[in-house]
Amino acid sequence: MWWAQDGSGNFKTIGQAVAAAAAKRRVQAVVGDGFIARGITVRNTAGAVQQQAVALRVGSDLSVFYQCSFEAYQDTLYVHSLRQFFRECDIYGTVDFIFGNSAVVFQNCNIYARSPPNKTNTLTAQGRTDPNQNTGISIHNCKVTAAPDLVPVQSTVNTYLGRPWQMYSRTVFMNTFLDSLINPTGWMPWNGNFALSTLYYGEYMNTGPGSSTAGRVKWPGYHVITSATVASQFTVGSFISGNSWLPTTKVPFTPGL
Repeated sequence: MWWAQDGSGNFKTIGQAVAAAAAKRRVQAVVGDGFIARGITVRNTAGAVQQQAVALRVGSDLSVFYQCSFEAYQDTLYVHSLRQFFRECDIYGTVDFIFGNSAVVFQNCNIYARSPPNKTNTLTAQGRTDPNQNTGISIHNCKVTAAPDLVPVQSTVNTYLGRPWQMYSRTVFMNTFLDSLINPTGWMPWNGNFALSTLYYGEYMNTGPGSSTAGRVKWPGYHVITSATVASQFTVGSFISGNSWLPTTKVPFTPGL
């Protein structure tokens, strides 16, 4: 069941709830404010060699996705704009498969990197274009692992936490399990030195064999976060003001670290 938080919609199928669009490949798009989805799977079957294959584009303010699955390859989940919250979801992809310029928190989610055709995966590509925008991707208390198709070839694939799609790209990983698939440098440039001094990439108290920051990039915009006060800026309660609107959704959430 898909519905709007204000009760304006009550949809029996995903087709009734979202608009279909996009150049020869079907893309589901969510635009109504207060959108809530529970227990659904959105899959783009274009395949690994079809380049961009968006499964879902979200431009809904105060939108929530709970126990959902998003499956594609390149550009799986387009977190386009406004405030969004994903809880206990599964996201599968290869290149830039969580991307956009919303203020979004992923909490208690599973992020699965798949086997890419070009031997390189990037989990995120955040698109903040102005330093005054309160946008970014916050990945909190999640698990980053290899999907079944990547496991047998994992040693031949470089998987990175993200790369800067736009000048002020901002992404943080906090209290998240990073498995051995993550390249020791952690992050990948977009093109040469583009945005390396203006982006904000942070890691805080992550665990797992891929979490060591010893070999991470030395970019001016990369930060090993050691302060709980700084990390708290990217929590549900602070980053997307979750305490003011999530309780009415009845979806569980942790407001702080």
